[in-house]
Amino acid sequence: MVIEAELREKLRKIETLFAGAGTAGEREAAEAALRRVQARLAELERVDPPVEMQFSMPDQWSRRLFVALCRRYGLKPYRYRRQRLTTVVLRVPRGFVDQVLWPEFGELNQALVNYLNDVTLRVIREEVHADASEAPEVAQALPST
Repeated sequence: MVIEAELREKLRKIETLFAGAGTAGEREAAEAALRRVQARLAELERVDPPVEMQFSMPDQWSRRLFVALCRRYGLKPYRYRRQRLTTVVLRVPRGFVDQVLWPEFGELNQALVNYLNDVTLRVIREEVHADASEAPEVAQALPST
């Protein structure tokens, strides 16, 4: 599917941007970029000790993306018993979150949300009804019948 291929390419470009790799799409460059980010994390851990941070995700797709991104960098996401499924906890240097993890997640998540929205609207228009626009706002309550 063309849209999915475009999303995958966009995600690779975003990852490359945040990892600092020079060329996108080359396997060696992607691996080197990941090693650079992991080295950056290790360096930050030496000067900025890990702290426990809690993140709340708006939906399951964002949470899954965030957890996968954490694992990619060797982080171990978890949650405590009785915490909501939308909660993710990490022990990580605050600087890594501020400089790498959260900005990259924001970019990737926005691309994913846009993709999911486009697919949802297309399916609704093709299979349910061509008009998938929001319901209009009215000035006052309509009289009851």
